Amino acid sequence: MTPQMPHTPAWKTFTYVSFLIAAGMLAIGVFFAPVDVWIKGYLSMAAIFCVGATFTLAKTLRDEHEASRLINKIEDAATERVLREVVPGRI
Repeated sequence: MTPQMPHTPAWKTFTYVSFLIAAGMLAIGVFFAPVDVWIKGYLSMAAIFCVGATFTLAKTLRDEHEASRLINKIEDAATERVLREVVPGRI
Protein backbone atom coordinates (compact mmCIF):
# COMPACT_ATOMS: atom_id res chain seq x y z
CA MET A 1 0.00 0.00 0.00
CA THR A 2 1.51 3.32 -1.03
CA PRO A 3 1.11 6.43 1.13
CA GLN A 4 -0.99 9.20 -0.35
CA MET A 5 0.96 12.20 -1.57
CA PRO A 6 -0.14 15.60 -0.26
CA HIS A 7 -1.89 17.89 -2.70
CA THR A 8 0.10 20.69 -4.28
CA PRO A 9 -0.76 24.32 -3.50
CA ALA A 10 -1.74 24.79 -7.16
CA TRP A 11 -4.31 21.98 -6.94
CA LYS A 12 -5.74 23.34 -3.68
CA THR A 13 -6.04 26.81 -5.23
CA PHE A 14 -7.71 25.33 -8.32
CA THR A 15 -10.31 23.52 -6.21
CA TYR A 16 -11.13 26.63 -4.16
CA VAL A 17 -11.40 28.83 -7.25
CA SER A 18 -13.54 26.23 -9.04
CA PHE A 19 -15.90 26.00 -6.09
CA LEU A 20 -16.21 29.77 -5.80
CA ILE A 21 -16.86 30.17 -9.53
CA ALA A 22 -19.53 27.44 -9.49
CA ALA A 23 -21.21 28.94 -6.40
CA GLY A 24 -21.08 32.40 -7.96
CA MET A 25 -22.58 31.19 -11.22
CA LEU A 26 -25.37 29.47 -9.32
CA ALA A 27 -26.08 32.59 -7.25
CA ILE A 28 -26.16 34.80 -10.35
CA GLY A 29 -28.44 32.33 -12.12
CA VAL A 30 -30.90 32.24 -9.24
CA PHE A 31 -30.77 36.03 -8.77
CA PHE A 32 -31.49 36.82 -12.41
CA ALA A 33 -34.00 34.02 -12.99
CA PRO A 34 -37.32 35.43 -14.26
CA VAL A 35 -39.37 33.89 -11.44
CA ASP A 36 -41.07 35.01 -8.22
CA VAL A 37 -39.06 35.72 -5.08
CA TRP A 38 -40.38 32.63 -3.25
CA ILE A 39 -39.12 30.40 -6.08
CA LYS A 40 -35.70 32.08 -5.91
CA GLY A 41 -35.68 31.44 -2.15
CA TYR A 42 -36.59 27.80 -2.66
CA LEU A 43 -33.84 27.35 -5.27
CA SER A 44 -31.32 29.08 -3.01
CA MET A 45 -32.17 26.86 -0.03
CA ALA A 46 -32.03 23.76 -2.22
CA ALA A 47 -28.61 24.78 -3.56
CA ILE A 48 -27.23 25.42 -0.06
CA PHE A 49 -28.59 22.09 1.15
CA CYS A 50 -27.11 20.32 -1.88
CA VAL A 51 -23.65 21.81 -1.22
CA GLY A 52 -23.81 20.81 2.46
CA ALA A 53 -24.96 17.30 1.60
CA THR A 54 -22.14 16.98 -0.93
CA PHE A 55 -19.53 17.86 1.71
CA THR A 56 -21.10 15.41 4.15
CA LEU A 57 -21.15 12.62 1.56
CA ALA A 58 -17.53 13.23 0.57
CA LYS A 59 -16.38 13.19 4.20
CA THR A 60 -18.36 10.03 4.95
CA LEU A 61 -16.89 8.20 1.96
CA ARG A 62 -13.38 9.33 2.88
CA ASP A 63 -13.86 8.22 6.50
CA GLU A 64 -15.07 4.80 5.30
CA HIS A 65 -12.05 4.48 3.02
CA GLU A 66 -9.62 5.45 5.80
CA ALA A 67 -11.27 2.99 8.19
CA SER A 68 -11.03 0.15 5.68
CA ARG A 69 -7.33 0.92 5.15
CA LEU A 70 -6.71 0.64 8.90
CA ILE A 71 -8.68 -2.60 9.13
CA ASN A 72 -6.72 -4.02 6.18
CA LYS A 73 -3.42 -3.10 7.87
CA ILE A 74 -4.49 -4.86 11.06
CA GLU A 75 -5.61 -7.95 9.14
CA ASP A 76 -2.36 -8.01 7.14
CA ALA A 77 -0.30 -7.75 10.33
CA ALA A 78 -2.27 -10.62 11.90
CA THR A 79 -1.77 -12.74 8.78
CA GLU A 80 1.97 -12.04 8.77
CA ARG A 81 2.21 -13.00 12.44
CA VAL A 82 0.43 -16.31 11.81
CA LEU A 83 2.66 -17.02 8.81
CA ARG A 84 5.79 -16.34 10.85
CA GLU A 85 4.62 -18.81 13.48
CA VAL A 86 3.69 -21.49 10.93
CA VAL A 87 6.56 -21.07 8.47
CA PRO A 88 9.82 -20.39 10.33
CA GLY A 89 12.34 -18.36 8.38
CA ARG A 90 9.66 -16.44 6.46
CA ILE A 91 10.16 -12.68 6.60
